[in-house]
Amino acid sequence: MIGYAFCGSFCTLSRSLAALRVLVDEGEDVLPIMSETVYRTDTRFWRAADFVRAVTDLCGREPICSVVAAEPLGPAMPLEALVIAPCTGNTLAKIAAGITDSSVTMAAKAHLRCDRPLLIALASNDALSANLSNLSALLTRKQVYFVPMRQDDPVGKPYSLVADMEAVPISLAAMRQGVQRRPLFF
Repeated sequence: MIGYAFCGSFCTLSRSLAALRVLVDEGEDVLPIMSETVYRTDTRFWRAADFVRAVTDLCGREPICSVVAAEPLGPAMPLEALVIAPCTGNTLAKIAAGITDSSVTMAAKAHLRCDRPLLIALASNDALSANLSNLSALLTRKQVYFVPMRQDDPVGKPYSLVADMEAVPISLAAMRQGVQRRPLFF
């Protein structure tokens, strides 16, 4: 079983859900995980209850959405792999610093402490500024992989990076081979 976690880059949730659908269609057994913010926040992109229902229906199980529920994902409930798509800059910074104050950061900590692979699909408006050091730290960390990413609006948002959500399945396959998909930036 793999874990598939969603953070609050709300404008990328639909693309991430499409990537999850591909994984499920390919036969993946998926345990969904949602940040508390995604689980309860209505936005112009999704009503929270509708998104939770869509993910639950697709995966066939309720998402983990609390620190307490995510804590066993290390030794007690091991996952083969964990995907965070989208991963916000806030969550990226917390993972880099070892902060575990959300369901997603706890899932990542519990998973990484067992030396299992983590795939991050970044979506951050400050990836090339305030979060650059966190991105750099995680790029060099064992068992952490990234979905290839690009600047989504170099003029209007010059520090922003967003992962190619369509590349989540192929990036997961590469990660299972111990390979970081390249080019990382396109």
